[in-house]
Amino acid sequence: MTTASPNASPTAASATDFSQLPLSPATLANLQQLGYLAMTPIQAASLPPALLGKDIIAQAKTGSGKTAAFALTLLANLNPRRFAVQTLVLCPTRELADQVTTEIRRLARAEDNIKVVTLCGGVPLRGQLATLEHGAHIVVGTPGRLMDHLERQSLQLDALNTLVLDEADRMLDMGFFDDIVKVARQCPKERQTLLFSATYPEGIAKLAAQFMRDPVTVKVEAQHAGGQIEQRWYQVKDSERLHAVSQLLLHFRPASTLAFCNTKAQCRDLVGVLQAQGFSALALFGELEQRERDQVLVRFANKSCSVLVATDVAARGLDIASLAAVINVDVTPDPEVHIHRIGRTGRAGESGLALNLASMDEMGYVGRIEQLQGRESEWHELAELTPTGKGPLVPPMVTLHIQGGRKEKIRPGDVLGALTADLGYTREQVGKINVNEWSTYVAVDRDIAQQAASRLNDGRIKGKSVKVRVLED
Repeated sequence: MTTASPNASPTAASATDFSQLPLSPATLANLQQLGYLAMTPIQAASLPPALLGKDIIAQAKTGSGKTAAFALTLLANLNPRRFAVQTLVLCPTRELADQVTTEIRRLARAEDNIKVVTLCGGVPLRGQLATLEHGAHIVVGTPGRLMDHLERQSLQLDALNTLVLDEADRMLDMGFFDDIVKVARQCPKERQTLLFSATYPEGIAKLAAQFMRDPVTVKVEAQHAGGQIEQRWYQVKDSERLHAVSQLLLHFRPASTLAFCNTKAQCRDLVGVLQAQGFSALALFGELEQRERDQVLVRFANKSCSVLVATDVAARGLDIASLAAVINVDVTPDPEVHIHRIGRTGRAGESGLALNLASMDEMGYVGRIEQLQGRESEWHELAELTPTGKGPLVPPMVTLHIQGGRKEKIRPGDVLGALTADLGYTREQVGKINVNEWSTYVAVDRDIAQQAASRLNDGRIKGKSVKVRVLED
């Protein structure tokens, strides 16, 4: 097993420049257009050996740029003219699979008509079988559902040249070891395998020994939260913890907040408290149906919900751009998880706020976090928190749910056109548009939401009448 160093290139400048890689001019131009200006440490360390066809074991946290690292490799291996499954990406959850699919599609824009299909549980098999009959270049999915398709022989892997295991440690935690091995055994032996993992439990070495060929090991140290994140700690009694969250929100008034709880029960209780006080808050935990999970994530990402309350498991693989604040409602026993939680704010040079509540019982956990961060916590009094502004936070946008998606050939441009060209709203009044297989979500200014929904219901999108409803808490 060989090891790659992130600093293998001759100069620091060239080490982070995508143009140093053997990528096509069209891919380099697309990267620039997408805002990929320089490689992250994990990309700089893993892409050179990966593009030479080496098997890779890469250790890096979520948010480190690992998706682009394996996506650029699998796209370099792809022959778009060969309409067969050439890449398989295994992910632990549907949320991560959806994010990976979206990112691969963005990075594949330089090539014509590369078809990426997502195969996950929680979605009827019937639609997936029909999609597979039409063929695909890249399949992204969860191990259980991929096993279903392999057993039904609806998924053929004889043309496969790249196998990717994303968040392999999480898949092992969820008990997928045997499924991963079964899937790998059905892939051609002559292939490239890329394994990405946040931690390195012994199961990873066991997996690697079974089906990887002399892998290059790449490790990038966790980026511990730096200066752009302001961290504040507040001591609370358990009885005042949930109320303290609304005090923090009313004092700091962050535009978007991800609140972490250690249990599903705590998530439910906090959302109940916040909604009762007039906050736009939604919960994300394991038992939600897939359709509900999709709606929650879309509404939070498109600024029509102010507070997302989640457990660590539910938030794994979640990447929300420009998150104003993270609130740790409970202290996590694992200091690495704390770093991971707060690292979701203050990204891309923006400043972020990490607000932490801790009871006397949790002070041992706080000590471990201080040890890992190499500094003492900054403590404040709850009494300092006074409401600023008027009333609870009201998100600027509201989400409209349109029945119909990719299956009806609806594209974001069709929805934007219906709202602007047909109904006369301005481009500024329309926010993010998400088109899924069967549904479309569009964020619009709160002031026009009800009117826009009823006018769309009376009008047409792509020449067809559609059913539209407003999503409220």
